[in-house]
Amino acid sequence: MTDPIFFSSTVTLSLGVIAEAVGVSLPEGVDPLTIVTGAAPIESAGPGDVAYMDNARYADALAQTRASVCLVSPRFAARIPAGTVGLVLRDPYRAYAGLLARLHPEAMRPVSLFAAAGVSSGAHVHPEARLEEAVRIDPGAVVGPGAEIGSGTVIGPNAVIGPNVRVGRDCSIGAGSTLTHAFLGNRVIVHPGARIGQDGFGFAMGPGGHLKVPQIGRVIIQDDVEIGANTTIDRGASRDTVIGEGTKIDNLVQIAHNVVIGRHCVIVSGVGISGSTTLEDYVVLGGQVGVVGHVRIGMGSQIAGSSNVNSDVPAGSRWGGTPAKPVRAWFRELTTLARLAERSGKDSDPA
Repeated sequence: MTDPIFFSSTVTLSLGVIAEAVGVSLPEGVDPLTIVTGAAPIESAGPGDVAYMDNARYADALAQTRASVCLVSPRFAARIPAGTVGLVLRDPYRAYAGLLARLHPEAMRPVSLFAAAGVSSGAHVHPEARLEEAVRIDPGAVVGPGAEIGSGTVIGPNAVIGPNVRVGRDCSIGAGSTLTHAFLGNRVIVHPGARIGQDGFGFAMGPGGHLKVPQIGRVIIQDDVEIGANTTIDRGASRDTVIGEGTKIDNLVQIAHNVVIGRHCVIVSGVGISGSTTLEDYVVLGGQVGVVGHVRIGMGSQIAGSSNVNSDVPAGSRWGGTPAKPVRAWFRELTTLARLAERSGKDSDPA
């Protein structure tokens, strides 16, 4: 449930506005001026709330809901109870997300934790840094010489923006994060504790010791990227590390030097991507996937969680396992192993 201390509802929506926003018509006889004041899960929603449902596990909860309005997919429309206005559409979850953004705009990206207006007392901004209007900087933040920060951007407490780093407009840089040797586009979200632009792991190995290779590349982060808490993105060794437009990266992800990630990729928590790997557009990596260096994962491919990728993946593929392979081959292996284990168990049982 939402807590009014953290997410107060200052916005209301009428049923007419909701129907227009999700692109459907209200059922006949429904008053379009009826007001919705909040959003809640299907099982706990009450009068004045909007909810959604698109999973058969919640069919009973839908039948008993007290929500004023519920967004549902067509196959569950018959379960909507009397007293709840049902709006039937193909993708209720996506529509619900859009309504939540209207009801709670403050939850869309990290805001100033100090309610800062301008540069807070206790922040350290170098006189050679350049800030556009309406930049907010919380106490303890450091902005180095030559750094540029665009209008509408929020810099959280104790965040560090290194020399000559460029941060675009309407970005949010979370508390305690560090940005060095990086260029960020507009509307980039960096959650707390992320580390961007530090050394890549580069050493010339030898029997007499390991010689450090200077890392002289950059990190380029394009528009509308979101980077989770405590994720690390190393700068390039001699080329750039690039994160493409619209890509979403979860918490606790490691992205090594020279990695190039395309547009609108999804990278889930615990993933490790080794150096000089390329992910083309719309790739999805499940949780705890490991990717070795110098491989290419083709556009639109999906890698199952906990898999290990050690070769190129063709575009549009679904792979899984260790080492990763096409899912049909992986499932056949798992099925065969299960049958062998079952047969071996029966053979070893005493007569």
